[in-house]
Amino acid sequence: MSVRTPPKLQKLAIQALLRDEALAISSLEELPSVLFPALFKEAFTGRQTKLIKAIVAAWPFPCLPVGALMKRPDMEIFQALLNGVDMLLKREFYPRRGKLQVLDMRNVHHAYWNVWDEADDSDCSAETLDKKQVVKVLPRYALRQHLKVIVDLTLTSCSCESKAFFLNWAQQRRRVLYFCCTKMKIWPLPFHNIRYILKVFDPEHIKELELNIDWTLLELTNFAPYFGQMKNLCKLFLAPLHNKTYPITNVTRVAEVRCLDKIISQFSKFNCLQHICLKHVHFLKNKMNQVLGCLRTPLETLSIVHCQISQSDVDSFSCSQSLFQLKHLEIIEVTLDAFDLTHLRGLLERVVDSLGTLYLSSCKMKDSHINVLLPALTQCSQLTDVNFYYNDFSMPTLKDLLEHTVNWSKINVEQYPAPLECYDERNHVSRERFAQLCEELMDTLREVRQPKNISFATNTCPKCHDNYVYGHGAKLCDCWQ
Repeated sequence: MSVRTPPKLQKLAIQALLRDEALAISSLEELPSVLFPALFKEAFTGRQTKLIKAIVAAWPFPCLPVGALMKRPDMEIFQALLNGVDMLLKREFYPRRGKLQVLDMRNVHHAYWNVWDEADDSDCSAETLDKKQVVKVLPRYALRQHLKVIVDLTLTSCSCESKAFFLNWAQQRRRVLYFCCTKMKIWPLPFHNIRYILKVFDPEHIKELELNIDWTLLELTNFAPYFGQMKNLCKLFLAPLHNKTYPITNVTRVAEVRCLDKIISQFSKFNCLQHICLKHVHFLKNKMNQVLGCLRTPLETLSIVHCQISQSDVDSFSCSQSLFQLKHLEIIEVTLDAFDLTHLRGLLERVVDSLGTLYLSSCKMKDSHINVLLPALTQCSQLTDVNFYYNDFSMPTLKDLLEHTVNWSKINVEQYPAPLECYDERNHVSRERFAQLCEELMDTLREVRQPKNISFATNTCPKCHDNYVYGHGAKLCDCWQ
């Protein structure tokens, strides 16, 4: 069969093979390479597990991005894939075929299968695509003699059957296969389980790590050496699920300091870290200067959510060189009302040409705080998204802020708190007053520039825990409807 066979004939050939699974399996050694992707995709859709197993073992290209086809967990198909890898390892079948170097089980590379579907006459163009694919997923330092299995993992105490099966399978084959996890999410799970898993999946290849943990600070300290091995980490999301990590009980202050220093010292080992999100991370209070000071690369994102921080932490922002190329700054549900924000203004002044997202919501900021920041905010010409919800700004201050946003030509979404004047002495909102004041603010803004997506929101209603929003997607809380 010519590699330039028209697509319609290719489809007919594939349909014939799918109707006779035994014939398809026996033909794989001689089947043109160009037919493999379409045959595999159809076998996958039709859940023909014997054929799936055989195709994996005979796969004629360096990379098989099977994760793009796995819409939902299917134990039978999952077992067929792994059995195909075992079959390939034995090298007893299709010795002239198996070229597989990478089995990619991540939900990526969907275009790979679309291109094969649309290929009309060129095995060459498909080979070129596959080579590009391998370049992306096969770093030069990979162990070429071992087939590489790439996954993204979400680890929880109640893993699904297929995930448990895979982890057990991987543990048994860790000496003959090379396992690589690029994104790892960890939910409450005993530390010794994570240590067991990281013996299979080399931490060096983890690029994104999400820790939603309930470990003690001592357990987090024991995790630190593995954390430090993640030299290629790009994104870190750290979110202890409660305050168990702070303070430490039955531990001396000296031991506590040693634990914190051991954790913080790991940040100096990351070569690629660009995004940090800290949520409920109270144990780093008074330590932000140390964390930011030891980073080896500039951050693009710094997100601090519902954390306890100090004045010294805020002051460290303006002198941390790792922040001077920030594109996204989020400080949310962090109490700032007692702080001097001069150094935060200093940071904003340094990133006026790069900052695109600024969230300072639920921070209990007053007029005096926004007035301190205003000279820097005026210069932030790259902003596309701002959120000042749930702060305490008066009508004159909001007007002044809007009048100084003439340079915000790229702004798409802007969210502001309702002015204090719309609340009565019992802190209840007057709907009419709120609408009137918001209209005045909109008129003020229109004199400066044309708004796109703007809204004003009241504080959360204590009864229904909702609020009243004026602007894009305007709504009332349930108490007012």
